[in-house]
Amino acid sequence: MLDKVRIVLVNTSHTGNIGSAARAMKTMGLSSLYLVDPVSEPDGKSSALAAGAGDVLANAKIVPTLAEAIADCGLVIGTSARTRTLSWPMLTPRETGIKINDEVHQHDVALVFGRENSGLNNNELRVCDFHTCIEANPEYSSLNLAAAVQTFCYEIRTDYLDREKRKYRPVKVSEYPMAEDLARFYVHLESTLRKTSFIRENHPGVVMEKLKRLFNRARPEALELNILRGILASIDKQYDVKQGRANTAVNKPLHDDEA
Repeated sequence: MLDKVRIVLVNTSHTGNIGSAARAMKTMGLSSLYLVDPVSEPDGKSSALAAGAGDVLANAKIVPTLAEAIADCGLVIGTSARTRTLSWPMLTPRETGIKINDEVHQHDVALVFGRENSGLNNNELRVCDFHTCIEANPEYSSLNLAAAVQTFCYEIRTDYLDREKRKYRPVKVSEYPMAEDLARFYVHLESTLRKTSFIRENHPGVVMEKLKRLFNRARPEALELNILRGILASIDKQYDVKQGRANTAVNKPLHDDEA
């Protein structure tokens, strides 16, 4: 199951941190590493700091966008500081390990880490189902990227081993849509709301941001998302029919008695 846990590093600036993160992963039994638009690809320094985790580093997948890294994941958790103004469901590291092990038997999951100096930006955090943070010393809360990766990987492994000891049998949880399905839903939702003039052209992002937060809190299941897509399609169809009638009425040629 741990092979389905994906560690995603976004826009990493120091190649040594990539190697150290790979080492942190392997010590806890994780092997799936994704690199999103790294400033520099893994090099000799990465290999040196990876030590015996060269295989994790060698098999790392490099992709240009976060959307591509998480497209086929049913659960995405982003690391974030609590000082962010963006309100989102929060998990502790321990709760993160539990949540991941609850769902990993049904779909791939992703744990996303941001840049060394600034973390994940708000757009990246919005695509995550949950946020998580390490409650470090408030007087000195700066953690090295690899140390943060190690902390979360430890919590994932600890809960995993606890389930093994208890001979835990996975309980089927709700089937959730993949990240790429949610992204398509938001595109469809915005298109429909623009078409019906619900979204104001001069403030397009305000409504969508609040709606994304609403749906992320609710976390609709795959079937529920299909229902929502069907509702949008129905609205689109009715709108197009009415627009077609309106256009026909406007362009209708006048009869002699109407002239």
